[in-house]
Amino acid sequence: MDILQQFGTFFSIIISLLSSPLNWVLLFGSTTLGIVFGALPGLTATLGVALLTTLTYGLKLEAALISLIGMYVGAIYGGSYGSILVNIPGTPASAATALEGYPMSLRGEGGRAIGLTTTSSFIGTVIGALFLIAASPLVLQLALGFQSFEFFALALFGVMICATLSSTDLPYKGWIAGFIGLALAMVGQDRLQSYPRFTFGLSAFEGGLDVVPVLIGAFAIPQIIKVLQERAILAKAQEVGRILPEIGTVFKNFGNMVRSALIGVGIGAIPGVGEDVAAWVAYGAARNASKDKDSWGKGNPAGIVAAETSNNSCIGGALIPLVTLGIPGSPPAAMLLGAFMLHGVAPGPNIIFERPDFLATLTATVVLASFAMWICGMSMSRVFIKVLQVPATIFLPLIAVLCVIGSYALGLNIWNLYVMVPLGIAAYFLGEMKYPV
Repeated sequence: MDILQQFGTFFSIIISLLSSPLNWVLLFGSTTLGIVFGALPGLTATLGVALLTTLTYGLKLEAALISLIGMYVGAIYGGSYGSILVNIPGTPASAATALEGYPMSLRGEGGRAIGLTTTSSFIGTVIGALFLIAASPLVLQLALGFQSFEFFALALFGVMICATLSSTDLPYKGWIAGFIGLALAMVGQDRLQSYPRFTFGLSAFEGGLDVVPVLIGAFAIPQIIKVLQERAILAKAQEVGRILPEIGTVFKNFGNMVRSALIGVGIGAIPGVGEDVAAWVAYGAARNASKDKDSWGKGNPAGIVAAETSNNSCIGGALIPLVTLGIPGSPPAAMLLGAFMLHGVAPGPNIIFERPDFLATLTATVVLASFAMWICGMSMSRVFIKVLQVPATIFLPLIAVLCVIGSYALGLNIWNLYVMVPLGIAAYFLGEMKYPV
């Protein structure tokens, strides 16, 4: 299917999705929940998608996509509330936003900063979605020529580059973490000869480890332990005024938005890097291109525009390798990989034959989620600000309970808990030793 056909299918799918009242409820409900997850420090987009994956088990594919993408888009945007109003990023993707957003908030321009963030996030997400539907068919054409040697080289490249870029300490720690992941993927019967590998004589492991409990354990449990250890008490959020941004400011930063969106898409397409790196790179590029460097760090709106456009356009970029090659471009995209597999979708070169409309459906969902995010952000900002005052000791135990219930609910299998909990504890200690999850 060529690009023009994909766009034609894209518009027809948008109309189809909007024709269902249930889809409207799921779209705005999941996006709102995502913004709450992003606004609360300690609850990341990855954790939100992980928990929601288990709750979408009984939904049809389209409804599940709307819920998961709404959570993803909302959480990446929602992290900016803490960055701007209390100088504590809700998610790693919004850390760069704090450099300019909080100074603006201190001088009484918190509402203006939130408005710019909301508009920039919307534009970035839409641009990323356009690249998703335009670039993916081209990548798929290349991927269709892949054989065993190419897939091996791609897998090795993914582990090597992901480890090098994601490790905050020594690169070899990232490589070790990558090969630990490969070892976990080998548990179960060999596909060619049905020989059991690393099952330790347990029949429950012969089918391999379920992706979702592994990811929930690796991402959720360490995050819960860390936040409960810190017991951070947030400062009182700054007051906000007018939220709707000035049209002049948006047009003035148009070039900045385009550059930052391209940076976000490019970095998102690199396996395992993610939205936080995209935001920092775009922020640095905008600062280097600025003629007024003295104003940076003191509340320059261009810094907010760059960071938020980039981290949201990274969503579309991260979905490109996920859909075409089965390799997620960011941690939340890794959770989506598990969700896709749970709903019977196998991302990779053959997806264009197995599910011809999937790419257009995914892109339409991202675009709709971006509109829902903008509407919710503009109309409910003052409600989301109240979320910042919820103590971590209240909501994180509830998240832990949801992790347990969600993992067990997948097939009502107690072995999922036996996998999730030990892996989560191991991931926590590995994280403390600077091994990237």
